[in-house]
Amino acid sequence: MNQRLQTRTEIASLVAEIERHLGGIRHAMRKPLEAAVSTGELTMPQRAVMQVVVRNPGINLRSLSQEVSLAHSTVSGIIDRLEKRGMVKRRSDAADGRVGRIYPTAEVQKFVRDLIPKLTRGPLEKALEKASLQDRATIEQALRRLRELLENAV
Repeated sequence: MNQRLQTRTEIASLVAEIERHLGGIRHAMRKPLEAAVSTGELTMPQRAVMQVVVRNPGINLRSLSQEVSLAHSTVSGIIDRLEKRGMVKRRSDAADGRVGRIYPTAEVQKFVRDLIPKLTRGPLEKALEKASLQDRATIEQALRRLRELLENAV
């Protein structure tokens, strides 16, 4: 096998390994959030909708559907269910009563702004607390370099 093919094979193998590691990292970081979401009997699409509504209070259904990349009818059903549970409120637009606006309740705002970041960052913080200063620096440097290479690959 020539050097170029060997390098391509090695790179393909490294890419597969990096993808596995990144998938495992994402899974480990999402685990506490998924547990919290499941106790509230929320689906992941419902959580995604709530996050967008918190970031964009007063968003309309069409824009919300685009933001979460789901069909208008699907998002409408999600909003119906969240509204019945008291997690979002619908109000008519003051300028155009035909347009409905969606607002998060205070409880949802607190969950999305405070608890979700805590749940998703918690495992990473605990892991880094166990790492040595040298390991933390190595991890940060390697991730920064990988990101730079990815951003310049296009």
